[in-house]
Amino acid sequence: MSCLVEIQNLQYAYPQGRKALVDVSLHLNHGERVGLIGPNGAGKTTFLLVLAGLMNDFQGEVSVAGCDLSTAAGRRSVHRKLGVVFQNTDDQIVNANVYEDVAFGPLNLGLPEIEVRQRVNQALASVGLNEDYWQRIPFHLSSGEKRRVAIAGVVAMQPQIILMDEPTSDLDPRGRRELVQILSRLPITRIVSSHNLEFVLETCDRVLVLDEGRLRADGPVRRILADESLMLHHGLEVPGSISAEERRHAALAGPIPEPAPNHPHSHPHSSMKLTSL
Repeated sequence: MSCLVEIQNLQYAYPQGRKALVDVSLHLNHGERVGLIGPNGAGKTTFLLVLAGLMNDFQGEVSVAGCDLSTAAGRRSVHRKLGVVFQNTDDQIVNANVYEDVAFGPLNLGLPEIEVRQRVNQALASVGLNEDYWQRIPFHLSSGEKRRVAIAGVVAMQPQIILMDEPTSDLDPRGRRELVQILSRLPITRIVSSHNLEFVLETCDRVLVLDEGRLRADGPVRRILADESLMLHHGLEVPGSISAEERRHAALAGPIPEPAPNHPHSHPHSSMKLTSL
């Protein structure tokens, strides 16, 4: 598989001097489902904003879907290849009814009307919003329904990768279960930042641990989330659904060795990496 995201020595500091990201390096392949976890202030949202092309004063190399984000042209181009579902869905719902809101992005691409309709119909179907919802006012929907509208709007753009920031923060248990089902049906590469580690466990295959702006761990989701020592060290907890046997196995196995790269820009098994603490 070719790399969809390539990051080398990413650094970002806020104007007052506080470092939000420090020497972050990783590669992401097409089709991967990645969770991004860490304590508050770890740099997760900043990391997503950089990948979304919304930060231009970072240091290091960042390429997303072939777009060099260190250039203005690359940041403009990436918006056609990457979609973002923000934590507050009200920030990205812009139209008077559900159908028009989902159509907003494809229309701005200048696509033919018939293709816009096809994309919107398919996107709404993928999140379980039937015709009963199409003319409804988005702001009158429940949090879970608004989340589905926001996801449909991103899916209609047919991005190569989706970024999601705390997608369960305003959902009740039913809404969370529905979101898990929706994501299980979406064959799109994604990075999901979340404090809900059970949700990460259910929807991701790989997990990144950020703390104090540094990438502390990168590997298979069950292997890392079962490591009680690692989780506690970074202000996290092992999810309750991880069995005691998995915890013991993680404790006995020790750190996953970091693979030696075959090439400066190729980490064929980066999802198996665990950085030293």
